[in-house]
Amino acid sequence: MSDAVELFPGFVARGGAGTVPHDVVGSISGLEFLQRIIQGDYPVPPIGRHLGFGLSEVAEGRAVFRGMPSAAYLNPLGVVHGGWAATLLDSALGCAVHTLLQAGEGYSTVEFKVNLTRPITANTGEVVAEGRVLHKGRTTAVSEASLKDSTGKLLAIGTETCSIFPITQLAPR
Repeated sequence: MSDAVELFPGFVARGGAGTVPHDVVGSISGLEFLQRIIQGDYPVPPIGRHLGFGLSEVAEGRAVFRGMPSAAYLNPLGVVHGGWAATLLDSALGCAVHTLLQAGEGYSTVEFKVNLTRPITANTGEVVAEGRVLHKGRTTAVSEASLKDSTGKLLAIGTETCSIFPITQLAPR
């Protein structure tokens, strides 16, 4: 596919990078929408292209992202900025909730917390963030996620609360 973009070495988004109109997003379940991103039917959000990570697996109440830290994300001390790990975790946390949304529902992060357990460097290699929903109610959901390196070492954990609402409440795009 000509729109394909490499998010990091070896990880290609077949549908390119971009956004999808809310009327399209809201016409199918959250799980189906995210599956279509993985299949390349829809583009990945632009942030994945800029920060070198992408969605690799989804199931009901679960979302997995893979990413590659690089020197482009270093802080002044020479380690990967905590915001990079937080963004990757926020994506896994939110998309885990997204998998449980019905057609016509949207969500937004209300709050999230991240604990960084180890430094991430430009040489850490591929990392995996796995988010899982702990609770989904009518108007809120709570999720948790872990970020690990390729050997399974824990790099960070996070929790998140999301607000659930009709997707029509989002500004049109």
